[in-house]
Amino acid sequence: MIGSKNVTGLDVPGSRAKVFFTPVIDAEHLFKLYRRVNEGIYGRTAIKLHTGEKNGPNILPHDLVRDFQSRVPNSNIVETNTLYEGDRYTTEGHRETLKVNGWDFCPVDIMDEEGTVMLPVRGGKHFKEISMGGHIVNYDSMIVLTHFKGHAMGGYGGSMKNIAIGCADGKIGKAMVHGVYGQPLPEDWNAWPAKEMLMENMAESAKATIDYFGKHIVFINVMRRMSVDCDCAGVAAAEPTIPDIGILASTDLLAIDQASIDLVYAQPEKDRHDLVERIESRHGLHQLTAMRELKMGNPQYELISID
Repeated sequence: MIGSKNVTGLDVPGSRAKVFFTPVIDAEHLFKLYRRVNEGIYGRTAIKLHTGEKNGPNILPHDLVRDFQSRVPNSNIVETNTLYEGDRYTTEGHRETLKVNGWDFCPVDIMDEEGTVMLPVRGGKHFKEISMGGHIVNYDSMIVLTHFKGHAMGGYGGSMKNIAIGCADGKIGKAMVHGVYGQPLPEDWNAWPAKEMLMENMAESAKATIDYFGKHIVFINVMRRMSVDCDCAGVAAAEPTIPDIGILASTDLLAIDQASIDLVYAQPEKDRHDLVERIESRHGLHQLTAMRELKMGNPQYELISID
C-alpha cells in the first residue's frame, strides 16, 4: 500500500478497486504493471496514445512505447485528428507529425480517417450518443496508455480525457465534447464552454468507449514530465515543476484517475503548487465527480506497489 491523500474525502465501506503502482518509469516496469491488469485484453488491440504536436518535449518516450507495443500481440497505436487547426488537424498533417515525433515503428490508425460512428451514452444527461472515429469498432480490446499531465481546459489529462477527447473524431465528436458543435469555433480559448460542463461532457464521451469495450479495456497512467499544459501545446508547453511520480495501472477508469490525482496532492506544496492550481482553476476535479455520477468506476481503491 502506498500512502496518498484522498482529495475527495470519500471513505465508505465496501469494495476497493485495485490500482497497481511503481515509482520506476521504464519499459520493464511498464510491462510488469500491464501484466497485472491484462486478463481481458485479446484479439485486435488498440493502444490509445496521445501522440502530441510536433517536437513536444513532454510526450511519452517513443522507446518506452515501442518496447511496450512490441510485447502486445496484434496491437497498434490509435489516434484521431484534432478540432483545432494544429499539426494533427488533417490526416495528412497528422501522419507527418507522427513521423516527426517518432511514432513510425508500428501502424498508427487515425480512427476518423475514413469517417465516424455513433456510440451510445448510457445514462448521459448531455448526450444520448457521441461521434467517434469510425475505426474504433474494428478493435476487440483497448489499452489506454496515458501521459498524465495538466490541461488548458480540463485542468488535467488522465485516462478519462485520453479516451473522452482522444477517441472522439476531430470534427464532430470533439466539437460535441467541447460544447461547440454546430457553431463557429471561438477564437479565444477563454470563450469556449468549459468547467463543469466540459468535465461532464468528457465523462459521457469516455463512458461510451468503456461501455463499448466492457471488460476488454485497461488503463495505464504514466506520471512523468507533468507540465500544466497538455501535449497538444507542443513546444509551447510549460516546463514541468512537479517531480515525476511513477506509473499506475488498473482495470477501473475512475480509480486510476482518482489515485493519480491523490498522488499529485500528496506531494509537498512547493512541488504540487502549479499543477494543483491548474487543476482547481479549471474545476478539473469535477472530472472525478462526473465519473462517479455515471458509475464509471470505483472511487475507493487500494494502491498496490509491485516493487
